[in-house]
Amino acid sequence: MKQLIALTINGRVFELPVDPRDLLVDVIRKKAGLTGTKKGCGQGDCGACTVLADGSPVLSCLTLAVACQGKKITTIEGLVENSGRLHPVQQAFVDHGAVQCGFCTPGMILTAKALLDKNPRPGEKEIKRGISGNICRCTGYKKIVEAIFAAGEAIAKEGVK
Repeated sequence: MKQLIALTINGRVFELPVDPRDLLVDVIRKKAGLTGTKKGCGQGDCGACTVLADGSPVLSCLTLAVACQGKKITTIEGLVENSGRLHPVQQAFVDHGAVQCGFCTPGMILTAKALLDKNPRPGEKEIKRGISGNICRCTGYKKIVEAIFAAGEAIAKEGVK
């Protein structure tokens, strides 16, 4: 039986009818129409579906939508400012060529943002550990790590959250 829930996604409240078993990734993509969140493995192994719930990374393919009522959900679309300016993590991925096919990128960027919110100046080992749950099939991660390091520097300099 469907129930009406209210989800706050990227600062906007969505009132949506959901089945209690509906996964957050499906609700975000199909009911809220935010397709930046990707559904990869569907088992929590690849990290492509990562979104932020109250600032912490969660695998939306393993998270029930009903469990997210009262939490602030951030998807990749929510990082872009109203002016259209990219978040420093997004801009660093562009500047450092850290995007290839782009499928893993939304989850990777949101995971990196959560890491940088805790420590805007992580070292290489901390970055690698921080993104270890996100798989990129296209790269050797070198440019991704460089982009996250550069984003941390920009965030520390600009004071952006």
